[in-house]
Amino acid sequence: MCTLRAQDLDAVKRNLVGTWRLVSYIREEIPSGAKSNIMGPHPSGFLNYSSDGRMIVLYVGSDRKRPIGAVANASEAETLYRDMLSYAGTYEVKRDVIIHHVRVSWNESWTGTDQTRNYKLEGDRLSLMTTPSPDPVEGKLSVRTLVWERVK
Repeated sequence: MCTLRAQDLDAVKRNLVGTWRLVSYIREEIPSGAKSNIMGPHPSGFLNYSSDGRMIVLYVGSDRKRPIGAVANASEAETLYRDMLSYAGTYEVKRDVIIHHVRVSWNESWTGTDQTRNYKLEGDRLSLMTTPSPDPVEGKLSVRTLVWERVK
């Protein structure tokens, strides 16, 4: 387990503040170890951490299709819903994890929950890894790793 000194933890918190662009999203299934780009090879999204302890995240899969008309029909709406993830709330950093306290979410089952992420912060790259849990897209037991790059 990582044991950060208080001043190191403060530095991590300061370095998180800002906007991050999604680079990749990889799911590793448990127990098989099979890896996949669950949101496609080029997902898009943004994550923002503010200095007042608030956060917001939105990401979508690769190659999303526009609805045929001005309003998505039921099938199109379901596809668009399953091809995105978004939530907002507050966050805190504790040693080797970042905890997102979800206050509003694209999926009401996440509202009011804490989403714990292991992290690795290296320069302008931030990797967030979930704990083993069902993925929000297909429900498969897995660990998901999202790699973010700081927006400059």
